[in-house]
Amino acid sequence: MAEVRVLVGTKKGAFILTSGGARREWSVDGPHFGGWEVMHVQGSRADPDRLYASQWTDWHGQVVQRSRDGGRSWEAVGNAFRYEGDPGTHQWYDGTPHPWEFKRVWHLQPSPHDPETVFAGVEDAALFRSTDGGSTWAELSGLRQHSTGNRWMPGAGGLCLHTILLDPERPGRMYVAISAAGAFRSDDGGDSWRVATGGLSSEFLPKPEAAVGHCIHKLAMHPSRPDTVFMQKHWDVCRSDDAGETWTEVSGNLPSDFGFPIAVHPHEPETIYVVPILSDTEHYPPEGKLRVYRSRTGGGNWEALTRGLPQRNCFHNVLRDALATDAMDPSGLYVGTTGGAVYASADEGDTWSPIVEHLPRVLSVEVQTLP
Repeated sequence: MAEVRVLVGTKKGAFILTSGGARREWSVDGPHFGGWEVMHVQGSRADPDRLYASQWTDWHGQVVQRSRDGGRSWEAVGNAFRYEGDPGTHQWYDGTPHPWEFKRVWHLQPSPHDPETVFAGVEDAALFRSTDGGSTWAELSGLRQHSTGNRWMPGAGGLCLHTILLDPERPGRMYVAISAAGAFRSDDGGDSWRVATGGLSSEFLPKPEAAVGHCIHKLAMHPSRPDTVFMQKHWDVCRSDDAGETWTEVSGNLPSDFGFPIAVHPHEPETIYVVPILSDTEHYPPEGKLRVYRSRTGGGNWEALTRGLPQRNCFHNVLRDALATDAMDPSGLYVGTTGGAVYASADEGDTWSPIVEHLPRVLSVEVQTLP
């Protein structure tokens, strides 16, 4: 019988939550790496027992952990993230030059075909690849050395590369998103990149329709339609139907078009989910009600999903990697909050219940559907 494994990264460790296909009762394992900030935990589609975790603290720096047995045991692997060549500078918050420097790994994305190949998005914004299961890392420097790179500047959380999408139909195509630089696409495996922000407008920029400087919070796509990409931006929910060449706003009737995560239904490429928060300064849900919103039309028309979620005095946030789906039918939906709760829905968001509460601040939620 199928099993669902939910991988949770938190401010003070990682947790692994498992359940059978009915998704009614859950076991909780953890914390792994207790006391460490675990930015992201991700599993491999090529080998479900292969997991990767980004473990970090101010005191001890960055560690990438690897598991070969579904999280029962872990080993620290290569952590030599070095920029290729002369790093040069990017812009600081005030527009002055600032040297590139590696700080931490925000996002890990294993190849869907090879468990030994994994990509890492880091702060300051750069893309790295390992072909030996994380033991060694090499920068795909064409991204950071893009002609616009010296104009990238940090978002409020740092200059982070936080999203990596791999096109399952075109092995060389991938998308990345950087806060606050924008979205970029490669068609040759990461050697060269093009800006993928056509049609975006950000009022906080000196030139709102500039090519770079947009604060992208998250990208998502359905594997059957990889030319259609959805975006949650710093204000605006958008979609592109031409692989990021042009974008249109699809915020529609949302109570706020500000938020961090966006996810696509695993079986319905026009069904998407977002979690609005009030504003860029008030990082909590409108009216203190935690509501996941679903659109079955690829945006524009949205419905609030509230049954089982706190609808009174809820002032927690949902971060960019803390919304995920499973591949069951009906699909499950999972959301983690900065208040330490992970909520699950086994009916595509219609009803919810907490899997676990009182965890540390949840930084990421990823899901594996196991045979």
